[in-house]
Amino acid sequence: MILAMSSACGLWAVDVEESDTLQEITVSSIKQTSDLNKSPASLTVLNSAHVERLGVKAIKNVSAIAPNFFIPDYGSRMTSSIYVRGIGARIDQPVVGLNVDNVPILNKDNYDFELSDVDRIEMLRGPQSTLYGRNTMGGLINIYTLSPFKYQGVRFMGEYGTANTLKTSLSYYTKLSSRLGMSISGNFTMTDGFYDNVYNGADVGTERQGSLRWKTKWYPSSSVTVENVLSGQLSRQSGYPYEALGSGEINYNDTSFYRRTSINDGLTVNWNCGGVTLSSITSFQYINDNMTLDQDFLPLEYFTLTQRRHEWALTQDFVVKGREQNYDWLVGAFGFYRRTNMSAPVTFKEYGIEQLIEKNRNEQNSYYPIGWNDNRFVLGSDFLLPTYGLALYHQSHYDLKRWAFTLGLRLDYERPSLDYNSFCNTSYTIYDNNAGEMIPYRNCPVEIDDYGHLSQSFVEFLPKLTIAYRLPMNDASRVYASVAKGYKSGGFNTQMFSDVLQQRIRGMMGLSELYKVEDVVSYKPEKSWNYEVGAHISDSEGRYSAGVSLFYIDCRDQQLTVFPDGTTTGRIMTNAGKTRSCGAELSAMWRPTAQWSLTASYGFSDARFVEFDNGKNNFKDKYIPYAPKNTLFVGTSYNIPVKRSWLDCVDFNIDMKGIGDIYWDEANSVKQPFYALLSASVRLTKGDFTLDLWGDNLTDTHYNSFYFVSIGNAFLQRGNPPRCGATLRMNFKSK
Repeated sequence: MILAMSSACGLWAVDVEESDTLQEITVSSIKQTSDLNKSPASLTVLNSAHVERLGVKAIKNVSAIAPNFFIPDYGSRMTSSIYVRGIGARIDQPVVGLNVDNVPILNKDNYDFELSDVDRIEMLRGPQSTLYGRNTMGGLINIYTLSPFKYQGVRFMGEYGTANTLKTSLSYYTKLSSRLGMSISGNFTMTDGFYDNVYNGADVGTERQGSLRWKTKWYPSSSVTVENVLSGQLSRQSGYPYEALGSGEINYNDTSFYRRTSINDGLTVNWNCGGVTLSSITSFQYINDNMTLDQDFLPLEYFTLTQRRHEWALTQDFVVKGREQNYDWLVGAFGFYRRTNMSAPVTFKEYGIEQLIEKNRNEQNSYYPIGWNDNRFVLGSDFLLPTYGLALYHQSHYDLKRWAFTLGLRLDYERPSLDYNSFCNTSYTIYDNNAGEMIPYRNCPVEIDDYGHLSQSFVEFLPKLTIAYRLPMNDASRVYASVAKGYKSGGFNTQMFSDVLQQRIRGMMGLSELYKVEDVVSYKPEKSWNYEVGAHISDSEGRYSAGVSLFYIDCRDQQLTVFPDGTTTGRIMTNAGKTRSCGAELSAMWRPTAQWSLTASYGFSDARFVEFDNGKNNFKDKYIPYAPKNTLFVGTSYNIPVKRSWLDCVDFNIDMKGIGDIYWDEANSVKQPFYALLSASVRLTKGDFTLDLWGDNLTDTHYNSFYFVSIGNAFLQRGNPPRCGATLRMNFKSK
């Protein structure tokens, strides 16, 4: 595959869009103070051709293509766990930010969506906190969609593959005048999934998904640009393909699914007023989703969880930047407000009551055993989570012949709050068993109605310094060194409230109460210092390029998702004392001829605990779980010109992705060894028509994409099996 990729820089020039009277620099320039190709940073860039040929349908498909970048494919579209350079987290705040057409997506649960008509994807690794703030300590993904000023006409894509998987998209782009362009695009996806639930024979992992996007670009004057992007998505998934480790079967009895409705609107205004550019980026974001699952994933009447959420958010970013001779400067102010209403009831069923409550209680007091009066009851939790933040930031960039210096500063304030109501209404009976006969002794109601309010405030100062030296071979080749502070905000463990209630009930029955709200609900921010040196070289003709970067990350209070010991049902975010990650990233691209293209990238991360003692175990020097030690990508593309009346050319593409080792727990007792996935495709092109015949995981590699333990039982999700299909694309350009 021909990739614009390097661990040090993007290798292809940024496109310039032309209208009848205007030229437009792409929106990436809003916070870029220098040419993207010359940025002294760890960066991978995929243009639209690369996205199509690599089959990038969602950001998880970029895994391993960008070195040390990994998004495991498991669970549902709510699961968007991202790991970069050995750091990451499975729930709550991400380590990588996502911007779509310059608008930040605040909630990582909304990261996984179908990509269509993508013009470019940029993956920046290392802290981007100075310019982009919260939750970008591991990096940033920028996605830019096609502009109606770059393309006019109709675009169609249809794809069919294994497991009755159908993907289709249809778009229309037009210029209503020389200053006004619009586009409307939609896509639809369906699949029957790759697995079956042996309990009822139903398909697991089915999905029906659709989305619409309306993009408007307007030039009211030669100095002002206005862009608005309105998008909406519906996703309906069944799940989850978690199989018991012992039986090797997906076998559970309760309904599980994930449903999401989301709406996003982003308005970007740029005003160029004589050497100074003023920019405003405003967004509205809404999510309405429902995650319902058989939380024990067994064919037993244990318990179920339903998490319903309504969330809306507003963001506002003001950017002012300018250039004076060799000096570029930028100042900005950012603010956001997010409000989440959530309910997360856990329904305990007959077997769960017997095993998790009655059994534990009666083993400690067999003379006065208990029996539950209901065959099921609800541990209810309602939450209101308002969060707001403000930030001021500045960046200065100075070129001094071959030397360049960049200094960034940001002051960030955030205040999350939590209002909760936990409730339960049930009862049990104590029996007198002293005479060997169960005689009712006392009826005990369980009536809980707890209210509470928690809040935290975080203030962070985030500096960044980069020094670069331009090599004599060409303007894009350079070496650099940087030091930057990264930051990921703290929050609240809402998923632990069902366990808190369960322990409250245990306390009512005379058993020890293990949890208190203030001890398990809040977690602190994660902070890091990132030290990096790198270099990249390329020739002016674009025939070859190579890059290397070395990094060391010193992290404090790293946020980790753990499953508490025992027969608990929730997950908890905790802070490890100290961790560190060091490693390297290599990438290269070579075009020996006009027909051949070879690309490769490799990422290595050695991420370990320096200090982490949970009171029961000391995990010093253990590897950080869920983050792969190695990522590898190798790709080649060969083009054969045909020039027949029915065919212009044929492209052959072969790729290999490698990932691993991945440890599944803090003790490093279980791991997924390194595995490799082979893909290949053949593309037939005639004019604006292309047909791709493709196959993934052609070697039928067996691997696990996820592993966890719940109520003492181990579960895993298998990686996707071999798949094949065909993709047809048609572009009808306006004349």
